[in-house]
Amino acid sequence: MPANTTAASTKKKGRRARLLVIALVLALVAGLGYGAYWTVSTVRAPFPQTTGTLKLDGLSGPVDVKRDDYGVPQIYASTEEDLFRAQGYVQAQDRFWEMDVRRHMTAGRLSEMFGREQVDTDAFLRTLGWHRVAQEEYDKVLSPDTKKNLQAYADGVNAYLKGKEGRDISVEYAALAFSNDYSIEPWTPVDSVAWLKAMAWDLRGNMQEEIDRSLMTTRLSEKQIQDLYPPYPYDLHRPIVDKGGVDKGTGKFDPSAEGGSEDAGTGSGLDTGTDTGSGTGTGTGTGGSDGAQGTPQGATQGLQSQLSALSASLEKIPALLGPNGNGIGSNSWVVSGKYTTTGKPLLANDPHLAPQLPSLWYQMGLHCRSVSDKCRYDVAGYTFAGMPGVIIGHNQDIAWGFTNLGADVSDLYLEKVTDSGYLFAGKERPFVTREEVIKIAGGESRKITVRTTNNGPLVSDRSNELEKVGDEAPVDNLAPDRGDGYAVALRWTALDPGKSMDAVFKLNRATDFKQFREAARDFEVPSQNLIYADAKGAEGTIGYQAPGKIPVRQKGHDGTMPAPGWDPKYTWKKKFVPFDELPYEENPERGYIVTANQAVIDAEKYPYALTEDWGYGSRSQRINDLIESKTKDGAKVSTEDMRTMQMDNSSEIAKLLTPYLLKIDISDPHVREAQKLLEGWDYTQDADSGAAAYFNGVWRHVLKLAFGNKLPKELRVKGECLNVRPADSTGPVDEQNRLVRECGQRDAESAQPDGGDRWYEVVRRILKDEKNEWWTSAPNRTYRAGTDTRDELLKRAMVDARWELTAKLGKDVNSWSWGRLHQLTLKNQTLGTEGPGAVQFLLNRGPWNLSGGEAAVNATGWNAAGGYGVVWVPSMRMVVNVGDWDKSRWINLTGASGHAYSSHYTDQTDKWAKGELIDWAYGKQAVDARTEDTLVLTP
Repeated sequence: MPANTTAASTKKKGRRARLLVIALVLALVAGLGYGAYWTVSTVRAPFPQTTGTLKLDGLSGPVDVKRDDYGVPQIYASTEEDLFRAQGYVQAQDRFWEMDVRRHMTAGRLSEMFGREQVDTDAFLRTLGWHRVAQEEYDKVLSPDTKKNLQAYADGVNAYLKGKEGRDISVEYAALAFSNDYSIEPWTPVDSVAWLKAMAWDLRGNMQEEIDRSLMTTRLSEKQIQDLYPPYPYDLHRPIVDKGGVDKGTGKFDPSAEGGSEDAGTGSGLDTGTDTGSGTGTGTGTGGSDGAQGTPQGATQGLQSQLSALSASLEKIPALLGPNGNGIGSNSWVVSGKYTTTGKPLLANDPHLAPQLPSLWYQMGLHCRSVSDKCRYDVAGYTFAGMPGVIIGHNQDIAWGFTNLGADVSDLYLEKVTDSGYLFAGKERPFVTREEVIKIAGGESRKITVRTTNNGPLVSDRSNELEKVGDEAPVDNLAPDRGDGYAVALRWTALDPGKSMDAVFKLNRATDFKQFREAARDFEVPSQNLIYADAKGAEGTIGYQAPGKIPVRQKGHDGTMPAPGWDPKYTWKKKFVPFDELPYEENPERGYIVTANQAVIDAEKYPYALTEDWGYGSRSQRINDLIESKTKDGAKVSTEDMRTMQMDNSSEIAKLLTPYLLKIDISDPHVREAQKLLEGWDYTQDADSGAAAYFNGVWRHVLKLAFGNKLPKELRVKGECLNVRPADSTGPVDEQNRLVRECGQRDAESAQPDGGDRWYEVVRRILKDEKNEWWTSAPNRTYRAGTDTRDELLKRAMVDARWELTAKLGKDVNSWSWGRLHQLTLKNQTLGTEGPGAVQFLLNRGPWNLSGGEAAVNATGWNAAGGYGVVWVPSMRMVVNVGDWDKSRWINLTGASGHAYSSHYTDQTDKWAKGELIDWAYGKQAVDARTEDTLVLTP
């Protein structure tokens, strides 16, 4: 960048920052907040020193911190201890408020900061015991080398905190001081380890699907539930690994094997006993009464009530990564040098997570001045503030990326309990118990007792509604007497101590594919898809590894429904899927690898059941198609091509459904105006597209009419009410069997149908069946006859969408645009969501009108049940030019700083929204050329 351009940019940012500070102070003085106490110095005090010299106790020598024009730091040190000590110091400078809130969340101590409103969340998190497990990992499992790095990082954080009050660290502490006397504690190594538990929680797999399927049993038959959870479409959407299997001779996965299967413990799960009655004709149906195993009438009602309460408890836990379920995911792909313009691999990654302010990611470089046995790191990429090392990025030899594998690593168990224990294998066993004390800001402490079974902690103890879970849970006739009901326990791999923190440092140091796989061996939780690239050889090496601690279930238990905890047949086997038998690839013949949360491998070719709830492959197949279309005629893929692919907005469901919509005979001239928007549309969801706005409106109403209105209230959006037949009723609606008013109970971001690619597959399977029962919908004031066929329902959805968008966007369809509906507002994750309105106004940013959509490669996700607003995003994007590292490019959702009035608070967001990337300097010369500020940390 030319010097004059850089100077002008810096001056512009400086002026903007000064104006923002002045605006804040004026607003507060005017009475919008804490005016009499907040001044310019209050806002500026936490800004970090980024130039000159600072003393940092414990260093063995000077450390240079070089920041570019986006405030991204590159750290240079001579020892590993100095490197990680400086990383802790620098991240605390920019992000300590975020770090402090996260550690209180992972430890179940939010009430100490924010008061009694957080007690239920803390109680649930204490029951899970994340921090206790992290402490056990640190004490007994992690390597001495890892613990040394964690301690150095903690020492750096604490050196920054030394002698400072809260108001010197973040403006949020100045606000917090008005409500309580909270004081900051020193950082510990376990605080860093516990963050991996939060990451694992948000990527835990199919727990919500397990709950949702159970809740559906009151209104849908077993077949109908199966309709809504169809099998993965292997014929349409290629899995990650399309060859290979476990070699029975070696007992290891062989990428070139033909594949095969053996009995690895799969089955059908707990019989719900609800395979009678359809009830989809009017949207008011129910499942039947007595099931195949003699389940008592109304049994599913009890389970519905209890699991609904559990679902509500889950929603209270801050989703640091995103709304759990089908939407959360990522894109990552790598192309061999055989097919690239550089002659070496190109690697792209963009994790899809919750939009946050500041971003979950913190860009950083960690460089030993001389790489040797004494100092082994020369790595750059995306880090987590609060944890040492680099999570996603590259070093001098290799690059890597992550996507969520989605393995089923958790199960819910019904437990027959008494005051003193629980039933297992016909005998009563005692609980393992412990007491937890929750301290509350401004109030008295609360004591809770955590009870644990052989299947994990009783999560039902954390809700008044769940005290007698399972009063009428659907179980077979061999189940124990329900007495006072069944409790619910959670078995989850992340509650066992593991080595994932070791894996982070091994990844950072790996120099080839063999070392990369050895690092992946320790990446136990959360289970991720890891892709790889290096520049060795003529065309470089590309690879893939599926790691993770994945349970092996016994035959008859597939993990899709809550299981009977008293029956030994449903407990996990003692072993997990052996790492050497997990799928991997190295330089596949096709020349590229795509991971986007699709199935890892064809279930018929692999002996272990990894999950029944994959993403359905819309994004992954689109990326496969884009790569193949680019390379089929001998063309090469460039860095810019990779960026363009990341921004692909094409909608698979639009391509499938639009031809049917255009055939509908529309007589209403206003609806016909909207229908015409779809004529000639190329199915791309650009922010300025009126066609994309109308189609997504129609899609939302198709889902609501065909499926949403037929789901139980526990899955529908909170506050949306319907007249429905009682769940335990059968037969026609009459004087004795009247409709009742039921209102939805689910948060809008996690309600169903969410419109993800599972729903694409549901609709695809019935679209040619004009009279499928799902096309029926109930009458209302406008449609007194309801609908009975596909075209009738599609027409009704088109009318409903026309009038909904008229209310939101205006009568003139030519003024409609997808971006006006599909907006992103970035919210400070604490006071920006729960604080006073004026404080939210001052801490939050936006909105931005976005392109992209649900299950598009540019996955700006929205929940069709709840509305059109953006609920998850590509939280960062990177394209790594392997071998020629300084030509790599990257972007963050927000900026490096967590300080609301820093010029680096959201200075990357505009470019991110436009799909732009910025240069990623890595080598010493390139870093020096980009450096704006240099801070020297001295012993």
